[in-house]
Amino acid sequence: MERSIESIWKEGFLKSDALVAPKINNLYNQKSIHIIDKFKRMFKINLIAIIAFSCIFLIVSFFVGIPITGIMFFVSLSVLVFINKQLLNGLDKIDKGASSYQYLKSFNEWIKKQIAINIKISRFLYPIIFISMVFGFWFKDAEGMPLGERLVGEILVGFPDIYLVFGIPLIGIVIALFILVLLAYFGGRIYKWDLNLVYGRVFKKLEEMMTDIESLRN
Repeated sequence: MERSIESIWKEGFLKSDALVAPKINNLYNQKSIHIIDKFKRMFKINLIAIIAFSCIFLIVSFFVGIPITGIMFFVSLSVLVFINKQLLNGLDKIDKGASSYQYLKSFNEWIKKQIAINIKISRFLYPIIFISMVFGFWFKDAEGMPLGERLVGEILVGFPDIYLVFGIPLIGIVIALFILVLLAYFGGRIYKWDLNLVYGRVFKKLEEMMTDIESLRN
């Protein structure tokens, strides 16, 4: 009985000496390498963009009078880029000579590790960015005195009985803490949303190829 294309493909992944097997394996190997190389290019461009943005923001922050924000922002993003650059170096250790299935599996495991680490970082990164903005504008010069102190003075004019903690309205501290808790709690979800926005199409192609190869192996 004449064999179907599907049976030939299945046999191709099992027998290295099959006539069609080398072509099929080579095709999937090329596709695997292409997808991962595309991700690596996008990842490197993304890291470069983050560094460029943080440098520009650092310079601008001095001109607009919020250097504390710029410095904290720059340091935080620099740490983020450094960690992810180390993770990216680990991606180069994946053996391209392995089968397309093993190659994609190794890459998929790397992706999961990278995402897990960045989710943890995001729970600290977003709160730090918020704190940097609060500090920056609080200490921004406003006609010879910090903007924060000027705002508190104006609040006391309208609400003289408001409760202060270290010269700061308690309600302001409570609101700030509430925002910090929200950012820490949803930081991982915000990161995953941003990740899918940038790399969603690559991940989809990866998942489709993994499904195809697994179906041929079964």
